[in-house]
Amino acid sequence: MDRTEPSLAPQTVRGNALRADFLSGFLVFLIALPLCLAISLASGYPATAGVFTAIVGGLVAPFISNSELTIKGPAAGLIVIVLGCVLEFGGGPQAAPEAQWQAYRMALGVSVVAGLIQIAFALLRSGIFSELFPSSAVHGMLAAIGVIIISKQIPVLLGTIPHAKEPLELLAEIPRLVADANPRIAFLGLFNLLLLFVWPLLPVQWLRRIPGQMAVLLISIFLGQYLDLDHAHSYIFAGREYELNDRFLVNVPDSILAAVTFPDFSGVATAAGIKWIVMFTLIGTLESLLSAKAVDLLDPQRRKTDYNRDLLAVGTGNVLAACIGGLPMISEIVRSKANIDNGAQSRYANMFHGLFLLLFVALLPQLIHRIPLAALAAMLVYTGFRLAHPREFIHIAQVGWDQLAVFCVTLVGVLATDLLVGVLLGIALKIVLHLLRGASPRSLVAPKLEIDQPDERTTRVKVRSSAVFSTWLFLRKALLAVDPRRTILLDFAEAPLVDSSILQKVYDLQEDLRREGRTLLIDGLSDHTATSSHPLASRRKRRGPATMYSNIAN
Repeated sequence: MDRTEPSLAPQTVRGNALRADFLSGFLVFLIALPLCLAISLASGYPATAGVFTAIVGGLVAPFISNSELTIKGPAAGLIVIVLGCVLEFGGGPQAAPEAQWQAYRMALGVSVVAGLIQIAFALLRSGIFSELFPSSAVHGMLAAIGVIIISKQIPVLLGTIPHAKEPLELLAEIPRLVADANPRIAFLGLFNLLLLFVWPLLPVQWLRRIPGQMAVLLISIFLGQYLDLDHAHSYIFAGREYELNDRFLVNVPDSILAAVTFPDFSGVATAAGIKWIVMFTLIGTLESLLSAKAVDLLDPQRRKTDYNRDLLAVGTGNVLAACIGGLPMISEIVRSKANIDNGAQSRYANMFHGLFLLLFVALLPQLIHRIPLAALAAMLVYTGFRLAHPREFIHIAQVGWDQLAVFCVTLVGVLATDLLVGVLLGIALKIVLHLLRGASPRSLVAPKLEIDQPDERTTRVKVRSSAVFSTWLFLRKALLAVDPRRTILLDFAEAPLVDSSILQKVYDLQEDLRREGRTLLIDGLSDHTATSSHPLASRRKRRGPATMYSNIAN
């Protein structure tokens, strides 16, 4: 009997983990299904495109990446890019069906090429370059994406058609949209939006275990049937006549095979195609790697993702998904967190979530047609609000006025122009602020480091130039090159300027090394003046003879 226990125990552990993954995969499927549909339609793609992506993300990506708990699939953060690509290729809500279909296929061609570039990035081990972006600009970009999603979805939520196309114009048009809203559709959309906000606050615990998105989906299907949206008819409200018909419902083909669409590569070599390939690649890679890093911090077992391998999985998934008509995918943070909260143990949870989605669209495609578009719009408005939540502004302001300036310039720049220009504007302001604070142009390109060993157990890395976001990779390489058996002492005492982004990345690296049993100590900040009391505030060396000499030398 004793001889059998060692062999049975591992089987029991694996069995328990598999059951936990199965349950978590099912619960994540309940969250993913409505979000995949909503993100697809908001991106100018057919409803099933996001489901295809999540299926590929579940059935292919887990066996390439070593990330155990991330869920791969479409994300709201990429809506703006995908929709922009479709619009520039001649698609959009007002386009003729043939033009919309062609623009969709050309966007798929762009996605395939972007996925191939992501694969090349992964093989060249260049995923780390995503860490070059300053955090305030990244947060400003995400907040702008949230505002754009809200502006695009409010007309759908209210059951009306906008005249404007650009985000700022759409926001200015809200009073007219409210006045022209279809009352019954607006009630359905606003009721579901309110439900999403109050669902986490419900006092009944077993109800809160049901994902809010799935609750909205089920309730909205019932309301859609009650309003008889399947059949064209009209009604009178406040003396005005309004139409109801199936254009307010999700349109899907009768079978999953009929939804498969192949890409058109005729646009990839054009100026527009090259622009969107760059956008798909850079923004998709950045969002995916940031999400994978965040999931590592949430993993109860503290497992560490190989980010280049994860990028390889995302790139491969993007190529496969685009070849059958799917949206771009990333490592998605919201569904990944739900996966962890539901007790997932391994990558099989992602696989099960993909299998459930495949079974649903294969066996019950007509159920999707009964979902009102206003309910999906409510989910996206809720998602957009979370991306542009007021606490984001408050948090950035607490870090420092300089970070708030970069955040706001990026946000307004994205809203007024596009994602790439907005982010570049934020980065440009960041550089200007560094120069005005005494950072030399040379210190923006490469740091001046001095490495010594003050004792037999410690290696000191002394930063003698301004420590800013653009030189982080050099500093990181120097810190990781230290003998793992030695304590690392990072000394900023002679640094004229220490940027907020550098501090954030240093603290993140400190935590990563701690989990590996290594020690990184930070010293030399006491002689600096911070822009605020926040621990991540940028710091400038106090003025004095030594500091002035240091600035001239650097």
